[in-house]
Amino acid sequence: MIKSEEPDKFLVLNELARRRGFFWPSFEIYGGAGGFVTYGPLGKKLKLNIESKLRDIFVNRLGIFEIESSIITPGKVFESSGHVNHFKEPMVECLNCNKRFRADHLINEKLGISLIDVEKMSLAEIEEVIKKNEIECPECNHNLKEPTQFLTMFKTLIGPYSGATGYGRPEAAQSIFVEFNRLYKMAREKLPFGVIQIGHALRNEISPRQGLIRLREFTIADLEFFFDPEVAECNMINEVENEILPILLAEKREKGLEDTINLTVREILDKKIVCSEWQLFFMVMAKKLLISIGVPIEKQRFIEKLPWEKAHYATQCFDQEVYVTRWGWIEVSGHAYRTDFDLNCHMQASGADFRVFKELEKPIVKKQLTVKPKMAIIGPEFKDKAAELVGTLLKIPAEEIVESLEKKGYYLVGDKKISSNHVEIIQQKNIIRGKRFIPHVVEPSFGCDRLFYVALEYALTIKDERNILSFPKTIAPIQIGVFPLINKDGLNKKSKKIAAFLRTEGLLVEFDEAGSIGRRYARADESGIPLCITVDYATLEDDTVTIRDRDLWDQVRVPLGNLPLLLSDYFKEKIKFKDFGDFIKSK
Repeated sequence: MIKSEEPDKFLVLNELARRRGFFWPSFEIYGGAGGFVTYGPLGKKLKLNIESKLRDIFVNRLGIFEIESSIITPGKVFESSGHVNHFKEPMVECLNCNKRFRADHLINEKLGISLIDVEKMSLAEIEEVIKKNEIECPECNHNLKEPTQFLTMFKTLIGPYSGATGYGRPEAAQSIFVEFNRLYKMAREKLPFGVIQIGHALRNEISPRQGLIRLREFTIADLEFFFDPEVAECNMINEVENEILPILLAEKREKGLEDTINLTVREILDKKIVCSEWQLFFMVMAKKLLISIGVPIEKQRFIEKLPWEKAHYATQCFDQEVYVTRWGWIEVSGHAYRTDFDLNCHMQASGADFRVFKELEKPIVKKQLTVKPKMAIIGPEFKDKAAELVGTLLKIPAEEIVESLEKKGYYLVGDKKISSNHVEIIQQKNIIRGKRFIPHVVEPSFGCDRLFYVALEYALTIKDERNILSFPKTIAPIQIGVFPLINKDGLNKKSKKIAAFLRTEGLLVEFDEAGSIGRRYARADESGIPLCITVDYATLEDDTVTIRDRDLWDQVRVPLGNLPLLLSDYFKEKIKFKDFGDFIKSK
């Protein structure tokens, strides 16, 4: 674990999150349950706003389909996809307190051996490392049992029948794959097209100890993009060819190096670093998504997964990572080239046909030879051997028989000579107008709870010993705070009217009248509210209000009549706070 350069920031953030209603551990009155959190009123709004960013980029702008399917999935689905065999982690149990832990995490924390190296170890090798280095239970310092593999999917029964096994889905992808035929029809039977699902997933983590970074129930956004591998060019790659991505290559990681190189999309393509143009395009979109929620590019990187790190379905995978103060680099999205693995698995297991038809530009004419045995001649001549002889003939390529007949005048089946008198040679022309194939898939997959956490961490600043959540205005859970200067002389009533009016304009507004105006500003800063409107005595005289900026703490006087258009332009990022004065003058 990388030690934090700012050891108090994580603690400040968690305390603030509880106090202001962003998130907290679930079921606290019963002692809690690791890996489960409750999002409070502000947290739920922030999380929805981040998910709206995902939808805006992928669904609204790119025309990706969105679906919603069930969390509980029949066991056959995950048996066919390989998850039942591969979704396992090495686990150890304490002989004294019986608590269970991820073996690789204990080794990493105790010895500093990278998780990359531990992942390569067998259970026997892990046991040897634990015994040799006397690694004990981190809770009670007693010895540990031998490691075992633990299935990290929640298993359940569907209905009252013991044979109807189901699993809580560990990802949202498989329900897209199993519905491929319906979705392909909705795409007018044309490739490429994509489908995204944003929803809850379940992973029975052995010992989740990283807050929002490792949960047992979480929100995932899986996007499956289907394309023809023979027409793999991305038609939007030229639009992003000058975008720069920070890349950490597998060859560097294998040497224990963390030398990130900054390359343009065009350079990445020329060097053939990424298998698929579509995969690379979605990596650029992921970079832009993180920037839009407040994470600068210098705090992002894309690491190439090593062979033993990749998921069982991936030919190539890059993880998008963000640097956080408590844990160092953490994964926030994964970008996998899944080829036709999933569709092929479900085809074989279910019998459904997931091939698509591709029409050729020019039909291909192929000559086909067929050898038809003449039973009227073969039967009387070969008698009881005739049936066996004919059966053998039908299994032999026609071209082989014809060639022998032309060269030798006969074809030998065992010790029997077959001449042209025994068979009829039929020549046909087949016109091939197209072919059927299984589409390939690239997948960007986002952990929404991790996106939420990094948005919080990168928003947190401390100014004059005050906490401020400087969210980008497009994801702020509340857009406007409306405060009366004091609670008398009609200021309170006027403030409520203004707040109600702004809500009818579609803005997210909080009305606050508790405590001094300074305390209300402090609460608003901690809640991440970009702008606060103060109603004072001048408001009653000339219908103007004071607008205060969260980050600058500057103020400007604005006529009420200008508020709707001014605020609309501000939250659409057409103008900045410093431009408010010029905006008012222009009106």
